[in-house]
Amino acid sequence: NQVNLLKILMEEKIIKDTKTKRYALIVTTLASFLPPFMGSAVNIALPSISKEFLINAILLGWIPTSYILATVIFLIPLGRIADIFGRKKVFKYGVLIYTISSLLCGLSTSVIPLIIFRIFQGLGSAMTFGSVVAILTSVFPLGERGKALGIYLSSVYLGLSLGPFLGGILTHHFGWRSIFLINVPLGLIVIALGLRLKGEWVGAKGEKFDLIGSIILSVALISVMYGVSTLPSLNGVYLIILGIIGIFLFVVIESKVKSPVFNIKIFKSNKMFTLSSVVSLINYSATFAVAFLLSLYLQYIKGLTPQNAGLIIASQPIIMSISSPFTGRISDKVEPKIVVTIGMIIITLSLFFFTFLNKGTRLSLIIFDFIFFGIGFSLFASPNTNAIMSSVEKRFYGIASATVAIMRMIGQMLSMGIAMFLFTIYMGKARITPDQFPNFLKSMKIAFIIFTFLCLVDIFISLARGGVKKQE
Repeated sequence: NQVNLLKILMEEKIIKDTKTKRYALIVTTLASFLPPFMGSAVNIALPSISKEFLINAILLGWIPTSYILATVIFLIPLGRIADIFGRKKVFKYGVLIYTISSLLCGLSTSVIPLIIFRIFQGLGSAMTFGSVVAILTSVFPLGERGKALGIYLSSVYLGLSLGPFLGGILTHHFGWRSIFLINVPLGLIVIALGLRLKGEWVGAKGEKFDLIGSIILSVALISVMYGVSTLPSLNGVYLIILGIIGIFLFVVIESKVKSPVFNIKIFKSNKMFTLSSVVSLINYSATFAVAFLLSLYLQYIKGLTPQNAGLIIASQPIIMSISSPFTGRISDKVEPKIVVTIGMIIITLSLFFFTFLNKGTRLSLIIFDFIFFGIGFSLFASPNTNAIMSSVEKRFYGIASATVAIMRMIGQMLSMGIAMFLFTIYMGKARITPDQFPNFLKSMKIAFIIFTFLCLVDIFISLARGGVKKQE
């Protein structure tokens, strides 16, 4: 009887765990769709927003940049809060804030309120993305983790792929505001489903939150990111120096605090975690602005409608969405370093082709390169995330999850900073008009040369990693 009772209890636990895994995967996957969908759709809508509000290329760039900057600022502190107070709790509030701010963005009557509400979207995104990977890593064991992360990243890429496509259709037929408003019902669906997710995951219950460290880190990141966007002005240089000093001060303080907002020792003692994070940072620094630049290129230089430009740009993330579950599964069986490095080589070749874009480049070649680019990125993203999350202990899942997200977002911010810096040099504060097209093409070409070089360096850093010593 005792044996039978034990079997029944084990079967009930297996059923309960299976349901938890299923709901966790469904809710986090749907939530992970929203921010990338919005980000890629906004890139398509930028020319329409510029036309309505009559703003220059620099201010136009702040519409995506403000969102990224806010996400970067809040990711690490919120990842720590999720570890202390509960990852599901932070996740649900993040989706709620993101949904409300999406509504306010759609109702904006000028560019300044739009940028402000984009900042609140970044806050909600930080709460969501800072918890998603930690929840999945908490729920799924090592043998199933790569597959789960692959499905999660597939949702991210599905959002990236549908963003240009649906964003182009919505902007073309209903105006740019519709791309923000459509997120409201989607967000409400995620909130409703999230209520059915049982349980909570707390990795550092009872530990104190380091408020001072969080403030220093936030101010330092603001200084660096805003400074990059204002280069080559002298104030930009001062801000970057101030930010670097702030980051150094943050590292010194966090190494002495009992309950740091970010455990610096992870970087010191874990080579795989450190180098995988650096690889992620450089990769996104070299790739994020691609969709931004190509959206402007296709609409301004090639004269395409937002709908048609969106269809072309969607070819890359569609491939990523289809292939990510498979590459995630591969990373469960093959050393992630090998898979990631192959992906980086493909990405580098794709970026090198983009350096040759001009007014006469055939659209078929651009689509082919987007597909090639997508294959490379799918080989990079989920295996690299799996390597990071599998190399840390359970109590660091929240911080590791936030690190995955913050490296991505800082990389995206730097990528946009490079593009905006080149716009400032070659176009100043002028709008992108036909007389500025040669300057736009020149700045785009130099951007892709820089991106290609960054990815080339990233290949060698990826090869320098050792094998994953997986933690459980």
